[in-house]
Amino acid sequence: MADIKVTDIKRGLGEFVPKPDKAASFAALKETLKKAGYTLASADITVSGTLVRESDKWMIEASSSKQRFALEGTDADKLLQGVEAGSRIEVSGDWQTVGRDAASREVIQLRSAKQLAAVLIKPGTYETKQGRTTLEDIQISLGGGGNESGLYFSSIRTTSPGLTVYKGGAIMPRYFYTRQHLGNLKVDRQALRVGVTYTPTPTLQLEAEIPYQHTSFADGSRNGSGSGFGNLTLWGKYRFYRTLETWGDKQAAIRFGMELPTGKKDAPGDTSTGLPEFVRQQLSPINGGLAFHSDLSYSQARHRFIYGGNIEATLRGERDGFRMGHEIRVNTDLEYVLLPRKYQSPGHELFVSLETSYSYRNRGRLGGRTVAGSSANEFYVAPGLQFTATPRFVIEASFQVPVVRNVGPLALRTDKNLLVGIRYLY
Repeated sequence: MADIKVTDIKRGLGEFVPKPDKAASFAALKETLKKAGYTLASADITVSGTLVRESDKWMIEASSSKQRFALEGTDADKLLQGVEAGSRIEVSGDWQTVGRDAASREVIQLRSAKQLAAVLIKPGTYETKQGRTTLEDIQISLGGGGNESGLYFSSIRTTSPGLTVYKGGAIMPRYFYTRQHLGNLKVDRQALRVGVTYTPTPTLQLEAEIPYQHTSFADGSRNGSGSGFGNLTLWGKYRFYRTLETWGDKQAAIRFGMELPTGKKDAPGDTSTGLPEFVRQQLSPINGGLAFHSDLSYSQARHRFIYGGNIEATLRGERDGFRMGHEIRVNTDLEYVLLPRKYQSPGHELFVSLETSYSYRNRGRLGGRTVAGSSANEFYVAPGLQFTATPRFVIEASFQVPVVRNVGPLALRTDKNLLVGIRYLY
C-alpha cells in the first residue's frame, strides 16, 4: 500500500510501480487493496520489454523479472503488425489475471503498442529511453476511497464505523474542558483522554481509552479540587457492512465495550462541604464501577458531504455503593469538505461539522438505594472543525452547548464542553 500513490481522489485513481525484478499480479494487487478497504475496479498497465511469439500467441517479456504477459484483444494483430519477435516494444492496455493458482496468467487487452529503439551495449543488455531497468507502470482505478487509506474522515464526537488503518491504528490524545453547575455550585473539569486503536483485520478494530481528570469546584465560600485517573475502557468494533463507489463510502459497524473499575473513586472535598453526597460523588473521575457499552454506528460519504450517526447503550455497575444511571445516547454527524476546492490527492482537507447528541440517563444509586432527582434528559449541538495536515495526522476541535436540559435537582448541568485533539495514524 505504501507504494500506491493516489493521484486523483475524486475519481478514485492511483498509480503503482512494482519492483522491476518481481513478478506482478493483478489478482494479488486486488486482494491487497481489498484488505486495505478498497475495491479495485480496473487497472491500465504499461509494460516495456521484449516481444515473444508462442505458437499463435503474442506475449511481452519484462527483461528484469522475466515475467510474461499475454497480449490479447481484437486489434492485437493489427497493433503488432510489422513488429518482429525479439523486438523491444512498449504496450498499454487493460490488465487482468485469468485463471487461478498454478493455471493463472497475466493478460493485457492491448490498446496501444510501439516499437522502442534499442542499442546493443553488450550481449543480453539493452538501453532504451526508459533506461536499463524495465518498469511496469500501472494506473489503477479504485471503486472508492475510505478512511483506511487516502482521504481520512471520522466524526469528532459521534462514533464512526471506520477502522482507521488496516494492520495499523491510531493514537488519539484529546483534551476536554467542561463547565457545569448546580444552583450556586460551579464545577470546572479538565480531562485528557488518550485512546489507542489497532486494526488486525479489514473488519475488526480493537480500542482502549484511559482518562485523567482534574476537577475544581466553588460554592460561595467553599471550594476544592482533585485529580485522578478515570476508568479504563476496552472496545472491540466489528464492521459488518461496507460498499464503495467513486467519491463515496457507506459503512456500518457494531461495537462492544467494557469499562473497568480502575479509576480514582474518591471525590474531592469532604462531607464538610455541605454538598449532598450524590452531588459530591459526581465530582469524582468515575461514573461508577464495572460498566458495559454497546454501540451501533453508520456513516455515508457522498461527494463533499459525510453524514452518519450512532446509538449507544450503557449499563453501569456500582462502586462502593455509587453509580450514575444507565444511559442511552443517540448522536448524529454532518460534515462538509470545505477545502481544498480542487481535489487531486489526499491531505490538507478542512472539514466543517455539526454534531448533535441526545441522551437519556435514568436515576443513579447511592448506598444501595435509588436516588430520586438524579435522572437527566438532554440534547446538545456541537459545531466543529477537522484538518488533515497529512493523510496520517489530523487536528480537530469541537464546542458543545446544550439546547434542551431536563435534569433532576441532584444532577449536575453541563453548560459547555470544549474538545481539542489530534489523531496520528500509524
